[in-house]
Amino acid sequence: MQKSTPSHPLGPPPPPGAFFFSFFPTLPFILQALLAAVFFGASAPIAKLLLGDNIAPVYLAAFLYLGSGTGTFLVRLTQRMQGKAKEADIKKPDIKWLAGAIISGGILAPIVLMVSLQNTPASTASLLLNFEGVGTTLIALLFFKEAISRRAWAAILVITLASIFLSANFTSGFGLSLGALGIILACVLWGVDNNFTRNISGKDPLAIVAWKGLVAGTFSFFLAFFLGNELPSLTIILSTLALGFISYGLSTMLFIRSMRGLGAARTSALYGTAPLAGVLLSIVIFGEFPSFLFIIAAVLMIGGALLLINEEHTHAHAHTAMVHEHSHSHDDPAHGHADSKEVHAHEHEHSAEEHEHDHMPDIHHRHGHEE
Repeated sequence: MQKSTPSHPLGPPPPPGAFFFSFFPTLPFILQALLAAVFFGASAPIAKLLLGDNIAPVYLAAFLYLGSGTGTFLVRLTQRMQGKAKEADIKKPDIKWLAGAIISGGILAPIVLMVSLQNTPASTASLLLNFEGVGTTLIALLFFKEAISRRAWAAILVITLASIFLSANFTSGFGLSLGALGIILACVLWGVDNNFTRNISGKDPLAIVAWKGLVAGTFSFFLAFFLGNELPSLTIILSTLALGFISYGLSTMLFIRSMRGLGAARTSALYGTAPLAGVLLSIVIFGEFPSFLFIIAAVLMIGGALLLINEEHTHAHAHTAMVHEHSHSHDDPAHGHADSKEVHAHEHEHSAEEHEHDHMPDIHHRHGHEE
C-alpha cells in the first residue's frame, strides 16, 4: 500500500495550456455533467420516433437499458483486452451500493412510474418528474451530509424551475392524486439511486453502467414478456439498443465521472438541463417552434450553470486518514507517491491532515461541516 498527502481535491491536473481549468478547476466536471444531460435529453424525441413504430413502452425501456449495459460492457471488455483499463474495479464493499442503486433506480422507480402514469394527467407528470433533482439534493444533504452552499442551492432551484417551464403543460389539467404521489416516490427512488452511485463514483464507471443496464434491462424485458407485449422488429430493437448506449450508457458514465468532483447535488442540478437538449432536438426533428417559456428556461439554465461554474467553497477542514481506490495520476499533488505519471488505479492511503483550500464534495471531501 502506498501513501500520499492530500493537497488538491480534484484529481489529476488539467493538461498544459488548459487556461480556463486553472481559473475554474471544477469546469471539467461541469462539462461532463452538461454533456451527460445532452445525451440523455436527446433520448426523449428519438424515443418518440421509435414509439411511433409500435414498440411497447416496457420493451422500449428494456432495450434502452440493455443497450446501455451491453454497449458499456463491450467497451470495457475491449479496453481490458488492449490493456487500457485504468479504473478501479468494483470490490465487495461496493456491492451494497451498486445493488441499492440498481434496485431503487433501475427496477423500483420505473415500475412505480409506469403504474402512476396511468392515473396522472400528462402536465402533472411532466411537472413532478422534475422532483428528481430536488430529491437527490435533499437526500444528499440529509442522509449523506453533502455540503451545499447558498450559491449551489440557488443554482439547483433555478435549473429546477427552468425544467418545470420546459415540461409543464397545464392545458391538459393539473391536480395531485395517488398517481401524482407515486411519481414523486419514483423521483425519490431515482434520488436514492444517484446518491448510492455517488458512493462508488470513484470506481470504474463502465462497470457500474454495465451492471445497472444489464440487470435493469433484463428485468424490464421479462416484465414486458409476461405482460404479453408484442416483441418489436429486429430493426427497431437494434435502433433502441444504439440509443440506449448513447443516451443512457454514455450519459450515466459521464454523470458518474462528474460526481467524483462535484458530488450528487450539483451534478444532478446540471443534469437537470437535459430537457433543454430534448427541446432543441425536437425543434430539429419535428420542426417545433420554440415557445416563450423555452427562451426563459434556456436563460435560467445557463444562469444556473454559470452560478455553479463560479462557485467557491473554502474553509478549514480536516481529512481523517483514509484508504480508498480510484483512478489517479502520481503527478497530481494529492497522489504524488511514485515515479509513474500515468493514470492508473490502486488502493492507496491518505494521511490525516487539516488545511484550507477551495473544494467541492468530491471523492476526497465528503466531510460533514457547517456552512
